[in-house]
Amino acid sequence: MKNINKKDIALLAIQLAVWGTLILLPSVASFIITGIWNDSLMTAAVMWGLLRQPIILYFLNFYILGPYLFFKRKFLSFVFANAVTLFVLNYGFFMMRNASRTHDFEMPRNALIGFYASMFSYLIINIVFIATALGIRHFLNVRKIKKQLEEERQKNTEAELAWLKSQINPHFLFNTLNNISSLTQIDPDAAQDSIAQLSDLLRYAIYETNKEQVPIQGEVEFMANYIDLMKLRCNEKTSVKTFFRTQQNVPVAPLLFISLIENAFKHGVSSSKDSFINISLVQENDTITFICENSNYPKDDTDRSGSGIGLENTRRRLELMYHGRYEWEQKQDEKTYYVKITIR
Repeated sequence: MKNINKKDIALLAIQLAVWGTLILLPSVASFIITGIWNDSLMTAAVMWGLLRQPIILYFLNFYILGPYLFFKRKFLSFVFANAVTLFVLNYGFFMMRNASRTHDFEMPRNALIGFYASMFSYLIINIVFIATALGIRHFLNVRKIKKQLEEERQKNTEAELAWLKSQINPHFLFNTLNNISSLTQIDPDAAQDSIAQLSDLLRYAIYETNKEQVPIQGEVEFMANYIDLMKLRCNEKTSVKTFFRTQQNVPVAPLLFISLIENAFKHGVSSSKDSFINISLVQENDTITFICENSNYPKDDTDRSGSGIGLENTRRRLELMYHGRYEWEQKQDEKTYYVKITIR
């Protein structure tokens, strides 16, 4: 049996209040007009007599016949149950008709027509209230299902975001360690400084990015330090320029642009040719614009450095966190790769 919660009690209270208003409103209006208390009580009694049967049918279908028969597609049982209920509630009318026949008394033709017309009209009214109960119950069921689906979708989204983000930390750690490893043979002191810088990056990545969003200034500082470490793999033929400008500490998804920066260093740097990487992030009011432009030297399939994350990860995170609030512009030719992301 379903457990009754506060929402169920509140729903019942609202329905009782609506029905109570329908019954008492004419009585209140009568008292305001006539000022006679007895007339008001009589009006309330008449309204109760008229609405008593629809009220019974409404609550019966809303709480029992609708959920357990109609919405479970037991339509014959549903119709039969309502027919029996109508017969029981209108038993007095049927007995009145049978009594007239038993005592050899036949209603006048006009009275008989009025009798059946009244019965038919009252039947239609009852059917309308039954349909109303089913309609409201259906609306509430649909809203409940939509809410459950939304909650499940949110849980799936959070799980997917966590999975996507979990790929990033080991990935940039792998790339940075490779750069520091090569530096130890050339400049041990610089390698030691880079390890300290890497420690700061790891501290940020592990302890600060476990939130859905982080302050943009901390993210910019992380990107600047990360770019400094990635520059270790570059020679004098590579130009790396950065420009960061933030006005206020608006929140942004953590490590959102790291994959793009990694790709820039992976595909934009050549050991024998002139190369360039230009990275900028500008925040104006509630709009963040990230641009990454680099020379294009695609690696072959045997080069596995930096593989496994890429653009697909970034675009998926954007879609999950900023659906309908971001723009992705991408251009590529034989010499240059350009990507621009605008987040509102």
